[in-house]
Amino acid sequence: MHSSPPFGREEYLRRQSALLAQIDTSTVLLVPTNPIMRRSHDVNFPYRASSSILYLSGWSEPNALFAAWHDGDKWVTALFVRDNDEAAERWEGRRVGVQGALDNWPIDHAFPHPSRLEVLQPILEKRSTVALLQGFDKDVDEFVIGMIAEKNRDKTVTGRGPSSLTDPYSILAELRLRKSDSEIEHMRKSASIASDAHLSAMKETSGATTESEIQSIIEAVFTRNNSQCSYGSIVAGGDNATILHYHSNSEPIRNGDLVLIDAGCEVNGYASDITRTWPVSGKFTKSQKEIYEIVLEAQEAAISECRPGNSWSDPHRAAMEVISKGLIDLGILDCSLEAAMGEDLNGETRRYFMHGTSHSLGLDVHDVGITRPNGKGPGRILEPGMILTVEPGLYFPLWTGDGGAPERYLGIGIRIEDDVLITDNEPEVLTNHCPKRVEDIEMVIGSEA
Repeated sequence: MHSSPPFGREEYLRRQSALLAQIDTSTVLLVPTNPIMRRSHDVNFPYRASSSILYLSGWSEPNALFAAWHDGDKWVTALFVRDNDEAAERWEGRRVGVQGALDNWPIDHAFPHPSRLEVLQPILEKRSTVALLQGFDKDVDEFVIGMIAEKNRDKTVTGRGPSSLTDPYSILAELRLRKSDSEIEHMRKSASIASDAHLSAMKETSGATTESEIQSIIEAVFTRNNSQCSYGSIVAGGDNATILHYHSNSEPIRNGDLVLIDAGCEVNGYASDITRTWPVSGKFTKSQKEIYEIVLEAQEAAISECRPGNSWSDPHRAAMEVISKGLIDLGILDCSLEAAMGEDLNGETRRYFMHGTSHSLGLDVHDVGITRPNGKGPGRILEPGMILTVEPGLYFPLWTGDGGAPERYLGIGIRIEDDVLITDNEPEVLTNHCPKRVEDIEMVIGSEA
């Protein structure tokens, strides 16, 4: 439990103002947080608040709703939260409570969460539109939709209440795409912790081990630094590394295998996302090194394109070109460079590099913000303050029985991922102190085993 939000009051007020400036004053804004999710029987999953309520208020407890409405003179904000309850807190932990929220959070009013429909009804009756993030609070969804349906069914009966529903998601997403200086500092810290975690795993890896052992090394570093996993860690040895979102993390890793680790943490909700691939033995084989060097060159080419004024697709195009040339040079592809890259980058290379190079990063590991409208074209222009991943890869599965590559490459899966901040000039690689060059990796592997 936070006794105060992670950022200063002015930071949140700027965010709220930027959102509300794009909403008509006849609108009520409603942003509920995530519901508590059941894991099994009477055990819940660890709670994580919705990114939207974190962005607008910093509120991280469950059973909460951020609201805003215009009173004729100015916008008014409120949080509906769990109130203090000694019996419940004895079992579940301390709560900020209504008064604590009012005293320390960037809002004008605070109310008990169970009263939200009662408090909101007279406010909604005087407004024409509701901007609601749906799917988070069933009771609020049904209440708002019911009011709108009643108003539209017979406007002459009540004459009051909202008649339309809008979704504020796209406005919020656009605001979150560009990070403030304070957000960037949080993401630098998250990236630093995750880099240290990967480095620790490299140092403690020597010879045969298990995927779960390596996972425990990485996540212990997260825990020691008061951070949490920003997504389910991927620790994939050998052929498992050719499965993009492998999550079993339960199999042995043989000496001579590569291990691919895709793992990041979050600090006050802000995510890091790193992937490194290295040889458990401490030494790349010739075939492993050939593929690794192609992926590394592709990643470095893509990072160099992460500059203001370039389009979102420029890093991916740079990575695809390097990888396509590399596959042709190794004889894995027998076609022209044009055929390998293909129209809209969907050529022959996609058989071995089937995902995009980048996604936005922030309060969500796959953060919000439209980067390529309709999934086509060059995409939006990169701007200072945006943070994206750069993560090309190559995958030659043995398990499918049709790797489509020379036998010496089968069972190899390699991805290299860093978190990159768009600045006014050169790209800043937030995860740069995590080794990725062959000679650096081979020097580190097993050094503290």
